Amino acid sequence: MGAMQMVNLTFIAQDGEKHRVEAEIDYSVMEAAYNSDIPGILAECGGAAACGTCHVYVDPQYIDMLEPVSDVEDSMLYAVEDRRSNSRLSCQLRVKNELEGLVVTIAENEW
Repeated sequence: MGAMQMVNLTFIAQDGEKHRVEAEIDYSVMEAAYNSDIPGILAECGGAAACGTCHVYVDPQYIDMLEPVSDVEDSMLYAVEDRRSNSRLSCQLRVKNELEGLVVTIAENEW
């Protein structure tokens, strides 16, 4: 069995602290955060795009590399606090090789 493919991600917490993690290909960005105990990614619905507690702001240089926002994700993003043009639910972002170095800032998910 070959070595697992990993991609480096950086999560920036509300306090500005950076957390670098290695994420497996095909996992979600939310799962990578959850598996690494990154604070601020609550993931209360377990990744079903039903709660908004994994809301992140994607570094603009990576926006065009992501899958477009689905209708379900878009609906949930209407409910989050402080939605921005680069807001995404990290449970809907699949880790892939092109996202090496992805930087996301964790939104204020505890309201």
